[in-house]
Amino acid sequence: MEYCVFTTALVVYCVSTAVFAVSMLVKRVVLAKLAVAALGFAVLVHTVFILWHWAGSGISPVVNIYEALSFVAWAVSGSYLVFQAITKTRVLGAFVSPPVLLLMIVASAGIAGPDEIDRSLETYWVTVHVIFTLTGTAFFALACCAALMYLVQDRLIRKRKISDFSRLLPSLGDLDKISHVSVVWGFLLLTVGIVSGSLWARTAWGDHLLWDAKQVATLAAWVLCALLLHQRLAIGWKGKRAAYLSIGAFIILLFSFVGVNMFFPTVHRF
Repeated sequence: MEYCVFTTALVVYCVSTAVFAVSMLVKRVVLAKLAVAALGFAVLVHTVFILWHWAGSGISPVVNIYEALSFVAWAVSGSYLVFQAITKTRVLGAFVSPPVLLLMIVASAGIAGPDEIDRSLETYWVTVHVIFTLTGTAFFALACCAALMYLVQDRLIRKRKISDFSRLLPSLGDLDKISHVSVVWGFLLLTVGIVSGSLWARTAWGDHLLWDAKQVATLAAWVLCALLLHQRLAIGWKGKRAAYLSIGAFIILLFSFVGVNMFFPTVHRF
């Protein structure tokens, strides 16, 4: 039954992505609204799955890479819906929904598989660490999407290639603001995730900082983000420079999330 709920969410994510694509092609606002509504329903069903799974396991709602991918998909979609409700930038959903759907498809390969529960995860700090770190990563993903859209729109404007596609995109100011706010929230959430993770590491392994590859990569992304926020507040960095740094921070986090376990020894399971 639990897997049926997840499958329902996956199907609705697929429908939302398809409707977003069609709305971009035919340029109909009503279709974009339907796509947003479908995405909202998908997030609602996905939330039910996460809570059900959490209650069933009795520990962290995320204990393996498949659950982590599922959680990030949920967090990205949820954060987008919040921004959409405030800014009405429905077109951003057309760029967010495809990677979300991809995450859900990959997660479906192992989301319902048997997984031996590590009882060392039965601690408050692990739950805080996982939820805040992955939610922070989701906000950085949203910032990256907005930054990429900013660079595309900026290039089209500079080359004076004003087309139907460029008119669909939000203004440069709106995209820069969405990226900045996403980075701020991502930075705050990631900070809580790093601190709670270090507290758990002290309990589990006897040291706050193990110089684990995943820790180092995550700290590098955090430092880059701190630099971006400092420069933005101190000397007004925004626009293309801010967009490039936002993309860079997300790429480092993406490598920490996916690449580290493939190429480096690490104490992290995902």
